[in-house]
Amino acid sequence: MPAIPSDSAHHKFDIVVVGAGNAGYSAAISSAESLGPSHRGKVLLIDKCPEDWAGGNSYFTAGAMRTVHGGLGDILPVVNNVDASLAKQIDLAPYTREDFLHDMRRVTDGRFDPALGQTLVDESNAAIKWLAGHGVRYQLSFNRQAYKVNGRYKFWGGLALKTEDGGKGLVEDHQAACKRLGITVWHSTAAKKINLDPKTGAFTSLIAEVATGDHVEIQAASIILAAGGFEANPRMRAQYLGHGWDLAHVRGTPYNTGEVLEIAMRDMAAKQAGHWSGCHATAWDANSPQNSGDRIISNEFTKSGYPLGITLNNLGERFFDEGSDLRNYTYAKFGKAILGQPGGTAFQIWDSEGIPWLRSEEYRDEIVEKISAETIEELADKCARYGLENPGRFVEEVKEYNEAVALFRKENHSKKWDPAVKDGLSTQSSKKKLKIPKSNWALPLTKGPFMAVRVRCGVTFTFGGLAIDPTTSGVISNLTGKTVPGVFCCGEMVGGLFYQNYPGGSGLTSGAVFGRKAGQSAAKIVNAQSALESTSTVAARL
Repeated sequence: MPAIPSDSAHHKFDIVVVGAGNAGYSAAISSAESLGPSHRGKVLLIDKCPEDWAGGNSYFTAGAMRTVHGGLGDILPVVNNVDASLAKQIDLAPYTREDFLHDMRRVTDGRFDPALGQTLVDESNAAIKWLAGHGVRYQLSFNRQAYKVNGRYKFWGGLALKTEDGGKGLVEDHQAACKRLGITVWHSTAAKKINLDPKTGAFTSLIAEVATGDHVEIQAASIILAAGGFEANPRMRAQYLGHGWDLAHVRGTPYNTGEVLEIAMRDMAAKQAGHWSGCHATAWDANSPQNSGDRIISNEFTKSGYPLGITLNNLGERFFDEGSDLRNYTYAKFGKAILGQPGGTAFQIWDSEGIPWLRSEEYRDEIVEKISAETIEELADKCARYGLENPGRFVEEVKEYNEAVALFRKENHSKKWDPAVKDGLSTQSSKKKLKIPKSNWALPLTKGPFMAVRVRCGVTFTFGGLAIDPTTSGVISNLTGKTVPGVFCCGEMVGGLFYQNYPGGSGLTSGAVFGRKAGQSAAKIVNAQSALESTSTVAARL
């Protein structure tokens, strides 16, 4: 990282980007690309985290990116892990604009802002390929989004792409692109105040605090806000998400604490938008750190194998439908369900048929504490050492579930278990219906050994944010209803896209789409000013 010049409290750039995650990197890359080589070094990217925490929440992701595509032929040119032989074994249906919009509607109950959602969907494919052009390495996500069934890799859930080495690889590729484009990067630099021109209302400068505690003024023609949500701030979580959310574990960076959201609302009356009491929250390892992710284990604390088994709370009771939908349409909301249970923890359980289907990166021995037993009764007794309050009810719940599974199968001989589709294997027959169904993938838990893993809520990012113009990513003023000149926003700071839930992989795509757009819009202001100054210079010489 270049050293911050210490000889001046005032610095001048063309564009300043606040927040160095996927959205901020995308915005900085787009800015530099749009300005061209003559402005090399004039885009500044700052982040309050130290350099060894670079990447924001993006570092902790699996790197999944949802995009519209025309099928395998459209995807293959941007991936590096499929040869001609392997391609013949892959089933990957097109994911259309209508599919993506349908998924947005159903998982958000139709609450998302239509213009934002349409922009996300319509520009997703181009944004993915644009990042690939800047060196982001993509792969087909065999480990997370495909099952090998009857000798073929069946991709499911509308999601096929990930970045090589997940979030870590994505951040490395972004950093390499920034270096190639001559983008200036300052870490340990926190935004403190946004200054606007009192006459025009346009952005003029940003006051920031550097590692020494000194304040510097950064003058620029445009600012792009990409500093994430407030998921790592327990006070704001309790204030906006509600009672008990201060106890959730933080999945990612500890530096997304919401100050830039509050600064934007304080200094320029930025309009709030979106679901401020909502967030992305998953089933997370109960033994994970509470206040930040682990940069070594990273996303492997995720425990998303729940569709292959059942989940019981500390009272020994099921409390959600583990098979209500494909995992990447449900995992972001079930953390909330776990947080609402007694003690805020639960047990995921499987038998010997379900265990082999669990992803090794989430359930390997090195990263998770497994509770194993030869019988359900023994498993219940062992879980009691980890907080299970009613082992007897635990045993009865499993027996009742198994009975419901058996009765459904007796009536539906033709249905076959298939984890790559909603297979309809349920607990709801004419003879017995569970109060909380399991709608798909209802495997009986009858064959030992059995395994349980203790989970809790892991909060990923918050859904509330700032209102933006979807055509420019410009931040809208709550006072005028118009965009604030020279101020743009992208990433988790944007409100209005996600409510209650989201389609898996949409967050990184949103950061790329609106980060790219913000960079282009910010550069237009710089280029317009440069053209005006050039015209004025020529006129003065005549």
